Amino acid sequence: MVQYITTRLDASFAALSDATRRGVLERLGRSDASITELADRFHMTLTGMKKHVGVLEQAGLVTTEKIGRVRTCRLGRLRLEEEAAWIEGHRRLWDARFDALDEVVEDLKRKEKVDE
Repeated sequence: MVQYITTRLDASFAALSDATRRGVLERLGRSDASITELADRFHMTLTGMKKHVGVLEQAGLVTTEKIGRVRTCRLGRLRLEEEAAWIEGHRRLWDARFDALDEVVEDLKRKEKVDE
């Protein structure tokens, strides 16, 4: 189970690391689109867009279906819940560390006032 989640997180974050792929996900959030439409929207070649869509598809973020000569893309079933949970866990960790640092700073300020 842990190995699957790690592999999935790696694939998801790798896919999300590129601005074009994040833009494709935002675009597909509004409606399905063909690879040609996406390539035009992002001023790319069809080959370039196919590669981006392939990365998103491998990560489970996008699915494609070919009907005739048109390959249509839509959002995949993956909802990024595990990725959001991972980020939230690290956010809580950093919040706790910064809270502890704030306490140290406040203690130092109090000691400084006592010493004056």
